Amino acid sequence: MKTPMLKTIGLLAGTAAMALHPAAAMAAPISEEQAAALLSKLESLEREVADLKAQLGTVRQDQQLSTSAIAATDAKVAATEEKLAQQQPARIAFKGAPEIKAEDGWSFKPRGRILIDAGTVNAPDSIVDAGLGFASEARRVRLGASGTIPGGFGYKLEADFAGNDVELTDAFFTYEHGGLTLTAGQHNNFQGLEELSSSNDTSFIERAGYTDAFGFERRVGLSAQYGLSDLLFQAGLFTSNSGDLNNDENNAVGFDIRAVAMPKFGAVQTHFGASYHYRDLGDAIPSRRYRQRPAVHFTDTRFIDTGTIGNAESETSYGLEAALIAGRFHAAAETHWLKLNRTGALADPTFFGGSVEAGLFLTDDRRGYKDGIFKGVKVSNPVGAGGIGAWQVNVRYDRLDLNDAGFTGGSQNGYQASLIWTPVDYVRFLLSYSKLDYGNAAILAAGSGDYDVDTVAGRFQISF
Repeated sequence: MKTPMLKTIGLLAGTAAMALHPAAAMAAPISEEQAAALLSKLESLEREVADLKAQLGTVRQDQQLSTSAIAATDAKVAATEEKLAQQQPARIAFKGAPEIKAEDGWSFKPRGRILIDAGTVNAPDSIVDAGLGFASEARRVRLGASGTIPGGFGYKLEADFAGNDVELTDAFFTYEHGGLTLTAGQHNNFQGLEELSSSNDTSFIERAGYTDAFGFERRVGLSAQYGLSDLLFQAGLFTSNSGDLNNDENNAVGFDIRAVAMPKFGAVQTHFGASYHYRDLGDAIPSRRYRQRPAVHFTDTRFIDTGTIGNAESETSYGLEAALIAGRFHAAAETHWLKLNRTGALADPTFFGGSVEAGLFLTDDRRGYKDGIFKGVKVSNPVGAGGIGAWQVNVRYDRLDLNDAGFTGGSQNGYQASLIWTPVDYVRFLLSYSKLDYGNAAILAAGSGDYDVDTVAGRFQISF
């Protein structure tokens, strides 16, 4: 290709020289054969130029086609990505159990817990009771599921299989919008900090004595919760527990309100709360009974017991609560008064319960807290990752007084200590000791209602 082009250029250069110097041209005329050769070369050059133009046109056409193809491919890729985004597969996370979440707002998580207790109750030798001594039990064996539904809706269903029986615990439907949460179904009413904190996260094997003695439990109802900055307001209208629907309390109805302030000062979390409760026991005029076990559940023995109190119309109660979490240290205190309102001029007793506790982590961990209740610890150095888990010690004073208005159910002063080891999240081992000082106890020891009882108990727990 280069040789013809060079010859052509040389020819053109010669022709140009003749044009510029006609004298030289006149001096060197060309023959017909040279002219013919020159014409042939010019025609060849024109053909080459025409071929180059054709090739250039082809290249430009191919480039346009390539650009169009690229644009079409980009459009197809964008459409495919959009379609994939709309059909994004569900994500699976692990929070003690697999939690499935879809992009459109659906989620599903199985839930459950296994709490196995064993221990001993030691009372004066003069008390002959089959419930004393060593015992063990599956305290809680729960299984259920919870999740969310597009539009701000959610659900939770859980049943307890402990005690060779099936008992529905939580069964409710929720709607959330902003700071407002509406709940319908069986769920906890707003009794207080100790009761609302999950049994997975309490500092002792059993909650403070007044919680069971006063009949705190889940009930069927409709409630609302509203959170605003460091404030939380809760209120609900409740009927009976779903397990009570066949007894004489099936027409009982009540309402509960609770307010919590939870300001945080630097890294220090504080909690201040108050609650009020009223329950109309219904037209059947049922009887009521208030009693409590000795700081463990694996015995049915109740050393304090009011016995049956008849002609009951309603219950009115209120509580106060406070708590503090500062690094490894936590403290909590709660009191509750319950008044039984009876028909006519009959005496209306008021019973009291309360507790004060403090705890300290020996490891670099702290007690969890969220939305007005205690939560579990997130282990900073779990076993299996080079750590020793979270270690925590706690002490508590637990007071329950069932003496008033001529009713002598007895009093209980509990002095308690516990050691908790959480090797990894969702697994705990608890060891608890309680010295219970009874006065006017319902069960006499050598003719006296004043004596001490010791309990030692351990628990293995796994939750998800």
